[in-house]
Amino acid sequence: MQDPTLRPVPVPGCAIVVLSDRLGAVLPAAAVPLLREAEAVYVASDVDDALRAAMGAAPAPTPSALVAEAGERPVLLVAADAADPAAAALHAAGAPVLGTPEPVGAALLDAVAAMDRLRSPGGCPWDAEQTHESLRQYLIEETYELLEAIEDGDRAALREELGDVLLQVLFHSRVASEDPADPFSVDDVAGDLVAKLVGRHPHVFADGDPHVHDATSQQHRWEELKQAEKRRESSLDGVATGQPAVALAAKLAQRTARAGLPADLLPEGDSSGELLFVVAALAKLAGEDPEGELRAVARRFAERVREAERSARAAGVDPATMGPTGWRRFWPASS
Repeated sequence: MQDPTLRPVPVPGCAIVVLSDRLGAVLPAAAVPLLREAEAVYVASDVDDALRAAMGAAPAPTPSALVAEAGERPVLLVAADAADPAAAALHAAGAPVLGTPEPVGAALLDAVAAMDRLRSPGGCPWDAEQTHESLRQYLIEETYELLEAIEDGDRAALREELGDVLLQVLFHSRVASEDPADPFSVDDVAGDLVAKLVGRHPHVFADGDPHVHDATSQQHRWEELKQAEKRRESSLDGVATGQPAVALAAKLAQRTARAGLPADLLPEGDSSGELLFVVAALAKLAGEDPEGELRAVARRFAERVREAERSARAAGVDPATMGPTGWRRFWPASS
């Protein structure tokens, strides 16, 4: 009797191709010559029947029969998982496993599919009720939480908040696809983005751009191409006036400066608004980020307030009633 631990060694050309859950019927390039050479192509039991029919392949025989056949002639097995019994047996006998490489960003397909399921019938009732208008508050909140993670240098929070901002893009795109009057999908959004990136980087994607030779010239060129592309009538077209006031003042100053507006035409006057505008504008023109600088000062101030309150409580003093003298007593020294 043959020793059951001895297995036939597959002849050259035998292999197992493991499909990607995300990419479906996409086969790796390395599988093409194997498909041509194989005398028998099988699919494992975990492969969809529609894909099996499209490939013109037969269902895999029992693992032992498959291994025996692989010892006689080139056999190719297509499986959805390397752990499938037929795939595992053939691999144990010596057949190589070819995975299907996934491009960078392939996991975005999972995110799109999850969003579609949440929004579709049988999904989440709350998600199904949302509109562009109802989601606005979450977009703002998630953006500021991402900004805070960047300011804190918190890598774990940065990764999480980037996902939350991505969710807003997926959510709005899914809602937009349901609009009967003017539907568009996440693929349309991505396609427009690619077209924009390519069109505004001719020095990268085309034959070069003599106007671009460093980061500063590229920034100016971006604005020129954007204005021509959108056929804008004003240097201020496209500036979001709903952004925070300091950031808005800085953006207006930056845009007008690029259009050649002299700094002496910035708002004049002694009101707090005019003074704040000029400070923000001049800071931006000096290459600073006044919104970020002000946020940093505000956050440092908030932390000193909390530190003083903690010190007061530790001394048995109620911060709510300690008054100016108490605040000065417990105010932390400048670092």
